[in-house]
This record gives sequence, structure tokens and C-alpha cells, in this order.
Amino acid sequence: MERITSSQNPLLRHIRKLQSSRAYREEQREFVADGFKLLDEAQKWYPKLKTVIVSETRTLPPVPDGVRCAQIPDSLMQSLSDMKTPQGVIFTCELPDCTDARLASGMLLLDRIQDPGNLGTILRTADAFGIPVALTNGCADPYSEKTIRASMGAVFRTAPQRIELDRVIASDVPIAVTALTPQASDIREVNLKDYLVVIGSEGQGVCNELLSASQKQLIIPMQPRCESLNAAIAAAIVLWQMK
Repeated sequence: MERITSSQNPLLRHIRKLQSSRAYREEQREFVADGFKLLDEAQKWYPKLKTVIVSETRTLPPVPDGVRCAQIPDSLMQSLSDMKTPQGVIFTCELPDCTDARLASGMLLLDRIQDPGNLGTILRTADAFGIPVALTNGCADPYSEKTIRASMGAVFRTAPQRIELDRVIASDVPIAVTALTPQASDIREVNLKDYLVVIGSEGQGVCNELLSASQKQLIIPMQPRCESLNAAIAAAIVLWQMK
């Protein structure tokens, strides 16, 4: 166990840069997560744990051989963690290999979901239902701390897949999009397992390219006075119907 007391220690500077920069995470092939619950999930499901940093007043659970371990004062943990009340442990893992999604009916596609909380919640829900998820390039980083926290460790169990928009449009997989169009069908009247189902961005919905390429538009029935739902809530309803 290393003992670190300086905020300018190279390891802590590295952690801060991983926390703040998606480009740096991708360059270093490493990401950061925070908390004992997520550490436990990572150890159960994700064999790429690299570094664990623990507060001096907390006990570190057993970790695999070869994992770098360091202890820091509580005051340093307070400054390192982005949580209001740090749990006392921060760790890093190796990023998984980036592979393009293999599209199929019965998958969920997220188009430019930009809020990390929404993205993490959707990944958590999809993991619970066992439905694979693919992300377009405009989505938030699935390996940011906020996304990982909102996913409650789902990213350790099921790695999100990525895909270029033009590949989606060129595929022969039938596409169904959630959209407020006159021809939209009630989701209860469509077998969603027959489609790649798309949830669009929080502010703009599904992009025009996907809307034009879709074979089916879908609507979640609700009160006429309500125009839309939060993206994560809409995704949960769609995932339930898909299941």
C-alpha cells in the first residue's frame, strides 16, 4: 500500500485528468469510478481493475494481485472525489476495447443522449431487462463518473456498444423510432422485438436521418396536455414493452 500525502502527486494528477477529459480517458484507455458499491461490482464483473485509492480512515477490501493500491488523507479524498460526501474510495479500470455494435432486432439504439444521468439510468434499466444497447457518436461518455454512478455498475456487467449513424441507416434491420408524428403507432400495438428501437436526444428527439430511415414511428400514450417524457423514463417504458 502506497502512502500519498501531496495533492500534486503524479497519480492524483492523472486521476483528475481522467475525471475531467473524455479525450484523455480514451487516449490512456482508462476510466475512473467512485465508491465501495461500484468497486464491488467492478470486482465481480469486470476483470480490468487497475488502481485503487482509499481514505486513511477506511478499510480497503481485498483486491486482485497486480492492482496498484494507495492510501490518502481524508482531506485529499474530499478534493479528489466529485461526490458531496465521498465514500472513501476511488478506483480506475482499463477501458474495454471499442467494438462496433452488431445491429439486430430487439436492440435499443440511443441517438445523442447527452445527459450522463439519463444515459446511466437507461443502461441500468436495459441491463435489468437483458436488452442490448448501442450508442450513436453524439451520446454522452458511458465511462464518465456520472454515467457510471447512474448506471449502478451496469457498464461493468454489459459494455455499451457504439455505432456510426451511417451504418445504422445502411443496415437492413427494421428501425422503429419514438416520435410525435401523425402516423405514430401506440407502442402497445407494435411487436417491438421486430425492430431496432430508437430513443432520441433530450432536446431534439430522434434525428431526421433516422426518422426518414424508419419503418415505424412509435408513441407512448399519455395525457394530451403532456407533450413528452424524460428520456430515461421513456426508455424504461419502451424497454418494458420490448421485454
